[in-house]
Amino acid sequence: MGLTRGATLARLAIDAGLDVVLSNSGAPQTLSDLVDELGPQARAATPAQAPAAGDWVVVTIPVGAIATVPREPLDGKTVIGTGNYHAPRDGTILELEAQELTDSEMLQRHLPEAHAVKAFNNIHYPHLRALPRPVDAADRTALPIAGNDQDPAGRSRLCRRGPGGAGVGTTPGHERQRLRTMHDPAA
Repeated sequence: MGLTRGATLARLAIDAGLDVVLSNSGAPQTLSDLVDELGPQARAATPAQAPAAGDWVVVTIPVGAIATVPREPLDGKTVIGTGNYHAPRDGTILELEAQELTDSEMLQRHLPEAHAVKAFNNIHYPHLRALPRPVDAADRTALPIAGNDQDPAGRSRLCRRGPGGAGVGTTPGHERQRLRTMHDPAA
């Protein structure tokens, strides 16, 4: 399977019994190997088509590519941003450099009618793949989820239902910047 955060999250969602629709910046057929590997619960679509498949959309792209995310199909959706700003990869973004804005706030500003949350950005994808546990497991991993909406329990349900970690609601706004991965600033 593709060794990426997006492919890992797709596998975990399928393992949890969810259907997955994948998209990328290329044509849907560029994902055919991954879709075949994931099995019948996976399919590919364009970025404009994929959001119609469900209530949650995971955006796993470099922060510098946020402007390429289609707006209208994501209106009213929960959009889970997994990225961390890394200037050498994303280009220098002055508002982020000056800490006037977080990368999550940048995503929310781009998608004003969506509910942007930040999750899965502070765990390396091989660990994410290795750590899922049943809901009642004592050694279950806690995964922080941050957003400005008033539904932290709803954010927690995202993790409980999908990737096998216990969702933990955290503070909103600029505090989301603290949810950075410790091993790799470019994650």
